[in-house]
Amino acid sequence: MAMSAIWTGMVVLSLVYGLYAGNGAGVAAAAVEGAAAAVELCLRMAGLMCLWMGVMEVMKRSGLAKGLARLLRPVLNRLYPDFARDGETMETVSANVSANLLGLGNAATPLGIRAARRMALRTPGVASDSLCMLVVCNTASIQLIPTTVAALRQSLGCATPFDILPAVWLSSALSVAAGILAAKVFARLWRGVGA
Repeated sequence: MAMSAIWTGMVVLSLVYGLYAGNGAGVAAAAVEGAAAAVELCLRMAGLMCLWMGVMEVMKRSGLAKGLARLLRPVLNRLYPDFARDGETMETVSANVSANLLGLGNAATPLGIRAARRMALRTPGVASDSLCMLVVCNTASIQLIPTTVAALRQSLGCATPFDILPAVWLSSALSVAAGILAAKVFARLWRGVGA
């Protein structure tokens, strides 16, 4: 709700200032040009998103997703100890992690929501430590292949859209490590305050 008000305010202020400055034709031209560029960008990114969504579906049908879930299980069991024995929740969490590893934030979001709903059933109305950890890990995910960013760079004319890989790997690993550390520290502090 607040973001809608902020964006609406920015658009209205821009239009009012453009008209006040006598640049109404320029504002109209920029609006039309921006709308056309947005549609073109969406179409270019849709192709790459479809490709990786197809890869995720092939992984699921071939059993590779379950294999990846088994591979991730030791790490995920340590991050989500309350749900280590809940196979369906852990499978959803590992699918979320897999989508994030491929840089598919749009595919990871519904999986993260499904996992969060399952986790929330145990502690209705209260965010458990595991649920907070899920939000942290989903938000600050490690990306091995940043497909969305690469698609955006390619659509804007970059000749080598994947040359950012080392920076993405380093920054995403650092952000996940910092997020997990913060979640663990705050969980202990919260337990200390509540005791």
